[in-house]
Amino acid sequence: MAVTEFLTLIDPGSGGFWAVVYIISAWAICIGALIVVPFRRSPEAAKGWLLLFFVAPWPALLLYQAIGRPTHPRWRRQRVAQFQKVFSANASRATGALSPFIVPAPGPAAALARGIGWMPVLSGNAVEFLPDYDGAIDRLVADIDGAQQHVHLLFYIFADDTTGRRVMAALERAQGRGVTCRVLIDAIGSRRWGRAVMARLAAAGIAAHRILPLRLISYATRADLRNHRKIAVIDGRTGYAGSQNIIDAALPNGQVNRELQVRVQGPIVRQLQVVFAADWFLETEEQLADPGLPQPPEPAGTVAIQTLPSGPDLARGSVNDLFIALIAGARERVVITTPYFVPGETLLQAMRAAVLRGVQVDLIVSRRSDAVLVGLAQRSYYADMLACGVRIHLFQPAFLHAKHMSVDDGTVLIGSSNMDMRSFELNAEVSLVLYDRHAAERLRAIEGGYIAEATALDAAAWDARPLPIKVAENVARLMSPLL
Repeated sequence: MAVTEFLTLIDPGSGGFWAVVYIISAWAICIGALIVVPFRRSPEAAKGWLLLFFVAPWPALLLYQAIGRPTHPRWRRQRVAQFQKVFSANASRATGALSPFIVPAPGPAAALARGIGWMPVLSGNAVEFLPDYDGAIDRLVADIDGAQQHVHLLFYIFADDTTGRRVMAALERAQGRGVTCRVLIDAIGSRRWGRAVMARLAAAGIAAHRILPLRLISYATRADLRNHRKIAVIDGRTGYAGSQNIIDAALPNGQVNRELQVRVQGPIVRQLQVVFAADWFLETEEQLADPGLPQPPEPAGTVAIQTLPSGPDLARGSVNDLFIALIAGARERVVITTPYFVPGETLLQAMRAAVLRGVQVDLIVSRRSDAVLVGLAQRSYYADMLACGVRIHLFQPAFLHAKHMSVDDGTVLIGSSNMDMRSFELNAEVSLVLYDRHAAERLRAIEGGYIAEATALDAAAWDARPLPIKVAENVARLMSPLL
């Protein structure tokens, strides 16, 4: 009898044979995952992947092959190694040229930001907050129309819609009068419009490239390692950064976005230029000769600003480290505005500790997320935050896509980074840190406007939501490192 059962198990024509094959292969996959997954990955992300492997080994393996590897393919890693040398060299040259404007780090967080992104704090800058969506595009188009030397644009989304066509028309006018125009767009972020945008720019003679394009028949790149930056540099004198892409405020799916962009002038623009030049090299292997400011750089105001580029290609830390440092150093108040709040445990602990030492912490998020799983995971953190004393404001009039933080009365961080693992570990991001009381007051006024249009989340009412929703949120939270 035992021999018969054994022969049945090793007969490929029997169901028992394939059951044994599946069990053995599943265990082999899980054991392999225990060895491979934790390598160069945060504990939160590793736990999420391992959970998926042990629940569904084969689907997890296929997904991991597509988006789970912690590095780029070999050819990309070789170029990244060159990129890091180019970036550090350009940053060093820019720092030398800007030495008259370098000021001492105003605190440990500023020193940390320099350690991560090589960029010192620079004085002599002017900053303009642009909370009006169409007004920000008007300002950008006007600056492109006034360009005399070059226009450099790097955006995650560049759409072929009314807004995108306005910007492309301005680029065509600039190119027509002899201005050098260079454009980088992310291949995934702009996938819906990429071909049309690239075709129009190419027809005008504008140098444009898609960042990290996917090629299905080759091991070209990972779909989830994206360049999420939003940068514009005009003539090395005027720069833009923030959350706003080149797309209409009203998206094709009916969602209306609220954004915040800043326009800067002064020595800080050279740091943004260095970030663009490094990304340009990474995609084209062309090193821009000297894409910086005119010599010597000219002051434009009194604001001290620091640029923080972050991402897997830099590998010296992430914007998450700076978020934690800023919150840890807060004395009175922290206001966080983000469209996606799926933090790691260290960031949560920093927020709890801030509240316990008497700091008022406000979190401004949209009432509804545009991503179902991310929204569920985000909502799972609300009860914990409310319990420890964080005040949560649910913004209702539109989808609040702005990404910024104010700390006490003198520090502002604004940029492209969300508060989630994707921005912390997978995306290339860029942030500006402003060390200026007047800038902080201006941002506080904008934040106050958000809060006036939002609903304060009540802990008792929140706890009364249906059990199935709580379960869905908790399941999404377990998978949050993968989102």
